[in-house]
Amino acid sequence: MNGRISRMQAVQSPIIPLVGELIRKHPGTISLGQGVVYYEPPPDAIAHLQDFLTSPDNHKYKAVRGIPPLLAAIEEKLQRENNIATNEENAVVVTAGGNMAFMNAVLAITQPGDEIILQTPYYFNHEMAIAIAGCRAVLVPTDENYQLRPEAIAAAITPRTRAIVTISPNNPTGAVYPESALHAVNQLCGARNLYHIHDEAYEYFTYNGVRHVSPASFSNSAAHTISLFSLSKAYGFASWRIGYMVIPQHLLEAVEKIQDTNLICPPVVSQYAALGALKAGKAYCEKRQEAIFAAREIVLNSLQSLEQYCTFAPADGAFYVFLKVRTSLDSFALVEWLIREYGVAVIPGNTFGMEEGCYLRVAYGALQAETAAAGIERFVKGLKNILKG
Repeated sequence: MNGRISRMQAVQSPIIPLVGELIRKHPGTISLGQGVVYYEPPPDAIAHLQDFLTSPDNHKYKAVRGIPPLLAAIEEKLQRENNIATNEENAVVVTAGGNMAFMNAVLAITQPGDEIILQTPYYFNHEMAIAIAGCRAVLVPTDENYQLRPEAIAAAITPRTRAIVTISPNNPTGAVYPESALHAVNQLCGARNLYHIHDEAYEYFTYNGVRHVSPASFSNSAAHTISLFSLSKAYGFASWRIGYMVIPQHLLEAVEKIQDTNLICPPVVSQYAALGALKAGKAYCEKRQEAIFAAREIVLNSLQSLEQYCTFAPADGAFYVFLKVRTSLDSFALVEWLIREYGVAVIPGNTFGMEEGCYLRVAYGALQAETAAAGIERFVKGLKNILKG
């Protein structure tokens, strides 16, 4: 049986567990790796767990799309914050995290052998989902500032293309795409009968007055736009696994089939917690962003001393900096070296599709200022010593 070939052999191994195992082998390592926030869910989220426990019926299966009170809260949030109206043209589906929303979308719109366009560097779980579905990721490099190149995207479309994927604010680069670029991609999708899948997991994390834009708010976009959201980042909800998607109405039956098969329904206890989180609202995240702003300033200021060894583009969103390192070293080998000898972890760029050259992703959302300072000090010292040697 071991000799049989599985489709999973074509799928890259998830990098976070690999780096996590290296960290466990080297106690005391400071992680600038995984993209999570430092804070916990809102008290309102925890309080709503009691509401879940009051009804024995909540221990049974619930609606595939999500419980009605949560759907209503999401629809109100979408209208208020994203300027996305929910009506007969679209539908909201609650999912077990943003990654499930993306997997739902890919399975709903493709057949094996179809193509989906990703921007490089890409989010590795997106590329993995496309491979799992038996489809092919077509890679289009972003520009030197990791911004979209609509003309290059248009040139990559083939008869097998089914969707174009964008992420803003971006993982792994921290880039935020301007409205003009997102509008160009969205219009391209409408004109070419493609879907525009847009990941907005980091919608609340923008800096320097940069504005987040939701493509589903554009006129005449409902029929071809799929929007993905997550509570993991904004509300410290990573382990609760709640996200949601806004999809064209004509995809609802397909998405419900997929979700009913893979999940039946999102965890109901988590949906009650999510209801409390949305009650706390955007203000809960904004009050805690000061610490992330402080960590960001420490990281960016410290990285300036590495200009001889690496370059990085403006990162006005999320909580990442994506470095291009001037070295012939393999990025994963460099990550191993930094963990082993200097006690600091980052994520290698090849997992984001950057096979030519050495790239590293630095994350700072999980750290308070003091720990961020210690971690980036180790990183700067280690990178300088390694590259000098």
